[in-house]
Amino acid sequence: VNILKKKSYYYIINKKRKCINMKRVLTGLQPSGELTLGSLIGSISQMVKYQEEYESFMFVPDMHAITVKQDPKLLKERIIKNVALYIACGLDPSKNTIYIQSENLYHANLSWVLECHTYIGEASRMTQFKDKSKKQENVTVGLFTYPILMASDILLYDADYVPVGIDQKQHVELARNIADRFNKMYGDTFKLPEPLIPEVGAKIMDLSDPTKKMSKSDATGKGVIYLLDDEKTIRKKIMSAVTDSDNKVIYDPINKPGISNLLTIYSSLKKIDAKKAEEHFKDYNYGNLKKEVADTVVETLLDIQNKYNEIINSDKLNEILDNGREITEKIAKEKTYEVFKKVGFGRY
Repeated sequence: VNILKKKSYYYIINKKRKCINMKRVLTGLQPSGELTLGSLIGSISQMVKYQEEYESFMFVPDMHAITVKQDPKLLKERIIKNVALYIACGLDPSKNTIYIQSENLYHANLSWVLECHTYIGEASRMTQFKDKSKKQENVTVGLFTYPILMASDILLYDADYVPVGIDQKQHVELARNIADRFNKMYGDTFKLPEPLIPEVGAKIMDLSDPTKKMSKSDATGKGVIYLLDDEKTIRKKIMSAVTDSDNKVIYDPINKPGISNLLTIYSSLKKIDAKKAEEHFKDYNYGNLKKEVADTVVETLLDIQNKYNEIINSDKLNEILDNGREITEKIAKEKTYEVFKKVGFGRY
């Protein structure tokens, strides 16, 4: 009864999941752009799957977002908007601890200690830094050191697994190296996390240029379907999708990237194989194919948008994020103070 008075439903359910010794998975998704249909199919769907298998921690790494220039107003809006969309897409607050990175000061505190146990050579080998720095005129120190902040994000919570793409696996390996070095110097402190490489999911391509991936950072947005696009916009973008001239619906990503992309979108949302989608559309012309794909996308996204509007216009989001902050702040404080004590800080 006392617990019920002090804590919400979400806290109680998450505590039960921890008590049955589920492995812990930790995921962070930057609020650096508007979420797209590609985000839903390629990323969020994986998170929804993980919440059934693991004790799931999902945070918004807003501190990472400012390694490149951001509009403060837009960033603040996206933090809340994206969390609401994750929940609308199926992320269950009773199966996830959801929190905002910048609301927990221990992330940055631990990061400084870890920076002092990271070698310049290690940090300079990060390929993400090399790739991103080439695209910027003035490169910040934060862009160089953010993989160490990422290590802090992970090590604070003794995560067993961190879902990452192949291009981010190097960052989990850096976190392991730092943790292992610290453990050898000061005694057992950090759990060594393992990268969790997602199953090869559907990669959704840009509708205007099906040779490149649909991206939330696309400058024009013409070939990108955003999760909050209205029905008219969704249909217009799909009906304008680049295809080819032979009018044969065949799944062949190399020779028919436009048609294959439409089949991938349809099959992913219908949860069927792309070849089954090809069989379904074998007697269709391109116009009818696009119309049915548009119908499917509209049906999916309008359902998500209805849930999103309900969440964003209620007090649920603040309750969920307040609970996430309370739960993670306690965990992070204990871990940070343990580290401070071991390195000889203050009166710890």
